[in-house]
Amino acid sequence: MGGGSWATALAKIVLTSQDHINWYMRRPDRIQDFKQLGHNPCYLTSVKFNTEKISFFSNINQAITESDTLIFATPSPFFKQHLKKVKTSLEDKFIISAIKGIVPDENMLITDYLSEYYHVPKDNIAVIGGPCHAEEIALERLSYITLGCSNLEKAQAISPIFRNQYLFNSCCQDVRGIEYAAVLKNVYAIAAGICHGMKYGDNFQAVFISNAISEMRQFLNAVHSLERDITDSAYLGDLLVTAYSRFSRNRTFGTMIGKGYSVKTAQLEMEMIAEGYYGTKCMHEINANYRVNMPILDAVYEILYERKSPVTVIRQLTETFK
Repeated sequence: MGGGSWATALAKIVLTSQDHINWYMRRPDRIQDFKQLGHNPCYLTSVKFNTEKISFFSNINQAITESDTLIFATPSPFFKQHLKKVKTSLEDKFIISAIKGIVPDENMLITDYLSEYYHVPKDNIAVIGGPCHAEEIALERLSYITLGCSNLEKAQAISPIFRNQYLFNSCCQDVRGIEYAAVLKNVYAIAAGICHGMKYGDNFQAVFISNAISEMRQFLNAVHSLERDITDSAYLGDLLVTAYSRFSRNRTFGTMIGKGYSVKTAQLEMEMIAEGYYGTKCMHEINANYRVNMPILDAVYEILYERKSPVTVIRQLTETFK
């Protein structure tokens, strides 16, 4: 479900173990181009597909009806908009969310939104987390993901679909932790990019990451306290790759802000969505209820939404670091 780079990478992965998939894309013209070219015309164009193994749909209800398992890989700002078109029931489907974001306006996790508004049992929802850029999947570089589901047996049952010669996975039950970590790491990647754009060096970035993972741990413990190892790849690993990688759109967006671009100009020049922009506002509002001390989140919010000077805000932020 989705036509972007992450959806394309996931389709490549699934087709290594499955003989056939259904693929929903919103635009019929993109589907037509895909069939003619043998690859996604706009994203990860180097990844070739045997289109005989794919049934394409531009009608979301038809795609859902024809499928028993749905993998959502749409940008979080558009998730609610896509689901508004859904008229068929999702209650008997197994849903895997590969969306690393929050439903805007609702300030809800994807799994909570599906459960509350579409009555999908929590046992029938899984999430994909971990450090896994679509561009590196396209290059078949060794990667790791974490599958989270409240029903561990169901997570383990689907895990072979996401395992091949270049992809490993593990399973856990920390669904909420993985989802919140995936949102926060985007926010922190924007902050890392801002600092990079302002010429802060590697020494500082190491201190920044140390403080960011500490902030993440405090928040996760406050909203969903259970025994988890914050150094696992679903948490620290995903944070590291998003904060450091040249493939990270959130880091790129932050770097532009750090170099002096306005938020609007940076958004216009970005070819893809930096989900951390939306995630920052959602998390800031969510944390108003929990009141966890989150100076990095607050700093990014002040820069992006209150239009405060990055130079001033980051300088004040550095004084809170250990």
